[in-house]
Order: sequence, then structure tokens, then C-alpha cells
Amino acid sequence: MRISNNMMYKNNLNSILNSQQNVNKAQEQVNTQKRVLTAADDPSATARALLYTDRIQGNEQFTKNITMLNSRLTTEESVLQNIKGALESAYTLSIQAGNGAYSDIDREGIAEEVKALQSTVLDLMNAKTEDGKFIFSGYQDNTPSYSYNSTSGRYEYGGDQGQHKIKVAEGVEIKSSDNGFDTFEKVNARLNVASNDGTVSGGITSSKIYVTEQADFDKFHQANYNADPAAAANANTLSFITTTGTPNTYVVQQAGVTIDSGSFENGKIEYQGMEISVSPVANGQIDVDLEAPQKENALNTLDDLIAGLTNPNLTQDEFDQVLADAIVQLDNAKNQVSLVQAGLGGRLNTAKKIEQSNSDLDTSNKAAKAELVELDMAEAITELTKQETSLQAAQATFGRLANLSLFDYL
Repeated sequence: MRISNNMMYKNNLNSILNSQQNVNKAQEQVNTQKRVLTAADDPSATARALLYTDRIQGNEQFTKNITMLNSRLTTEESVLQNIKGALESAYTLSIQAGNGAYSDIDREGIAEEVKALQSTVLDLMNAKTEDGKFIFSGYQDNTPSYSYNSTSGRYEYGGDQGQHKIKVAEGVEIKSSDNGFDTFEKVNARLNVASNDGTVSGGITSSKIYVTEQADFDKFHQANYNADPAAAANANTLSFITTTGTPNTYVVQQAGVTIDSGSFENGKIEYQGMEISVSPVANGQIDVDLEAPQKENALNTLDDLIAGLTNPNLTQDEFDQVLADAIVQLDNAKNQVSLVQAGLGGRLNTAKKIEQSNSDLDTSNKAAKAELVELDMAEAITELTKQETSLQAAQATFGRLANLSLFDYL
């Protein structure tokens, strides 16, 4: 085979260029610390590495979501704690207002304190997130959670029952807020009779009914109230049929069926936490309707308390009922807030555990990706040294061949 100078130069140049390319690649691998620089280097590893990259990026977004979730839940928890503190203060003032030695001026002073607390509670119920959304308005978070309706004279909830959720892991969403309906509107009002004025007949001309022992009345109400919409009209009517004598006696009927009997004196029947006045003491009948269970938010409870404290025309019995309503309903409101706080704390704990799980998964994904595309530095440096040596040998060989002459052998 005839070897021309042109072929010799071409072969040596190609060898040098290939060696130079290998050196460059090895150098780039060392600089980037990656074994796979292009998809052509290892198509299978590249494809699997892309899947891990997607998972890693997804976890990064989940981490951001958890940070946002923690921020919102922590803000809400702080707001609820302040609301509960204000309700606790109002509860204490309600008990304090029952002091029989207090004058009308003293009661008005307490009313002013309650007004300030009510304003604080309203502001807190209308608290906003960091992006200006109302925390407790559900999906209607551009609408104030609570506002005063001048027509009805009551504070009304303006949101809905929606609850925002944030995705914190694949297939896992956690509620990032609590709506005002579940937090403030589900508060049980004090169980009571429908009217403090009894319906009288026979020789009895008037009767007043007050709940004086709430615990006893609550048990009776819960056991005897008929909530069936199809029930008879008098299903929740208690009829006290009195008979004078020594002693005076009464029979209690509910919906026309006798359920109990007893005796009374001093013109008052004390029955299941109720005190029923009989005026005059005579043969007759007093009808009392059990009130249906109600719900009432704390703002309206405080409003009624303020009205009672500033009304000097209330009898002592009527005032006692105002205080009883406030004490029971404020206590129920505090308990409802505590329940929401408990659920909120559970979500914070869940988010913390998921964050740790995501972190472990992220570490695993990064390690798996590293095995596919990242570099063993010792191996890479060895390869770089080998390629550099190969390049130097090619360059030296070319130089020597380029200087060869036939005259060197003559």
C-alpha cells in the first residue's frame, strides 16, 4: 500500500483532533461533575434522570406550599387565640355583672368594656391573610366575614362553608383555613322556653317561667324535645295542671300525655330546672313551650348582653336571663373556637410530618439521579489524565513523523 505525505498528515491530524475532543469531554465532565453531558452519552440514564428531576422539582413546590400552609395556619391560630381571650374576658364580665350590689352606672361601665371586646372580636373575625384575603370567609374571601345588618339589627356571616386547601404531597391536600360558619355560627345558644309568659287558663290569670337551673333543664330538654318536623303542633308543649289543696298539686302533660306530677307551695312550681309562678294559686292550667335548639354567634350574644346591661327597665328575673344567655353562649363560643384550634393544630402536625417525609423522598430522588448522571471524581480524573497523555503522545508522534526524510536513511 502506498502511503502519501497527505494521508500521513491527515491520519495524524485526525488522531490529534480525536484526542483533543476526548480531553475536552473529560475536562467538561470534571468541571460539571456529571458523567452524562448529553442524552447521546446514555439515553436510558438520561430518560430516568429526567423523571427524577420532575420529582425533585415537584418536591420543591411542595416545600413552598408547606411554608405557605404553615404561615396561614399559624396566623389563623394566633387570631383564634386572641378571639378566645376576648370571649374569656367577656365571660368574666358577665359573671361579674351578676353582682346584686351593682348599680345601673356599674352595669353601664361593664357594658362599655363589653363593647370594646365586641369591636375587637369583630376585627379579629374579619382578619386577613398575607395576600389580603379574609381568613374566615371560605371561598368568598374577598367579602368581609362579618358585618352588621342594620335592618335585622344582627351581625351576619357573609362568607360560605368552603375551605381552601393546599397540596403538600402527591395525593395529599391540607385545609389552609376554617370558615366562619363552622367556627362561629355553630355555637349552641342556651336551651330555653319559647316565652317567659305562660299561656294560662282556669283560675290562673298569669304565670312567668324562667330557667333557673340550666344543667337540669338541659338534660330534660335534650331528653324530651321532639325535633321531628312531622310532629304534632303541641308536641313540645308542657301543660301544668294545678289543683289546690293541702298540699297544692300539679300534673305535667306533654302533648296531652301525663309524664309527671308533684306538689308546690308559695305559688311557685319548681320542675326540671324551671321555676313557674302560679298567680293566683288556683285550679287551672299553664302551657309552656320548649324552644327549639338555636345557634348564635358570639357577636350577637355580646350585643344582647350590652343591651341588657344598659336597660334599667329590666326586672331582676329578666336581667338574670340576659346574663344566663351570655354566660352559656360565650362559654359555648369559647369551646367551639377551641375545637377549631385543635383541628388546626392537628393539621400543623400533619404538615410537619409530611415535610419530613418529602425531605426524605427528596434525598432519595437526588441520590438516585446522582447515580445515573453524576461523576465518580477519582475515575474521572484518571480518565482525564489518560486522555491528556494520549493527546500528548499523538502530538509528539506527529512532530516526529513530520520531520522524517528519506535522506535520514541514506
